[in-house]
Amino acid sequence: MDMYIREPRLRLANADCVSAMARMRVDYVDAIVTDPPYELKFASSGWDGTGVSFQIETWTAALRVLKPGGYAVIFGGTRTHHRLWCAVEDAGFEVRDCLMWLYGQGFPKSKNLDGRWQGWGTALKPAWEPILLARKPLSERTVAANVQRWGTGAINVDGCRIGTGGQGKWESPRGGIWKTDSNQRAVLVDNPSGRWPANLCLNEEAAAMLDAQSGEKMHGAGAARGGIGNITGTNQSIFGGDHVGNGMRNGDSGGASRFFYCPKASTKERGVGNTHPTVKPLALMRWLVTLVTPPGGIVLDPFAGSGTTLLAARELGFGVIGIELSTEYCEIIKQRLLAV
Repeated sequence: MDMYIREPRLRLANADCVSAMARMRVDYVDAIVTDPPYELKFASSGWDGTGVSFQIETWTAALRVLKPGGYAVIFGGTRTHHRLWCAVEDAGFEVRDCLMWLYGQGFPKSKNLDGRWQGWGTALKPAWEPILLARKPLSERTVAANVQRWGTGAINVDGCRIGTGGQGKWESPRGGIWKTDSNQRAVLVDNPSGRWPANLCLNEEAAAMLDAQSGEKMHGAGAARGGIGNITGTNQSIFGGDHVGNGMRNGDSGGASRFFYCPKASTKERGVGNTHPTVKPLALMRWLVTLVTPPGGIVLDPFAGSGTTLLAARELGFGVIGIELSTEYCEIIKQRLLAV
């Protein structure tokens, strides 16, 4: 396909994503991380109203190029994500989870009434977005066998742990954690790997509001109800690091936000003429890319938008392919890449 940008490990095509993916090799990419149109104006003209996100053909094309066991991380709108999910599932993906991204800022797009009905409106304040975690079916009988053959099928738990030293600090986790020893006993060890990543992310405003409600509490060390889990039967994770069960408690203190992760897009990230209406935080995209991409893997974003997935993947050292229909947005991506 014709490339708008071609680097050794980064490619961007200014093209329709379905036709572009049809020209890619089968079982080629290791992960898909994307923020497609939410189709809020479906069946009308203009941005975010083409229906492409609801078409099974879109996700059939994505499934074709993804390796068996590869994960897709797909953002959706609170009002329309159900139709997106149906299309993804009908294309052949397995729905594995729903992540929630909570943010404290958000402007209600409500029509406020007056007169007798003053104080009534038509919409709630937006405060979260759903993120679909889907997986292409395995080609092998077990996850372990699929990972051995393709490098895909599991999520990078240890690579996305949340630090135990404060509010949602993924980049610098620290503190003691619990693990199982060779006799399957719980042992507290000094290890910087941090807490098990959750399917809930917060931005800084949402974290502050949560902490104001919860107050500061001590999380006592020891076994929580449910004990500890170990998917491999040993104390090693599928990616080689210590596999720490999420049924253990760290013995630290703080607000409830310390169990979750993520800031919102900064003003700096909207620089270099970035006019795209739905910029996602670079930190959030780094975390999601890390979660689903094996070492040395290739990430695909079929709806590249302003290029945040591309920036995140390049910064982390992964290969990345972006596809974007809008020439205007391709130019934004180019400028963002040059500014880094």
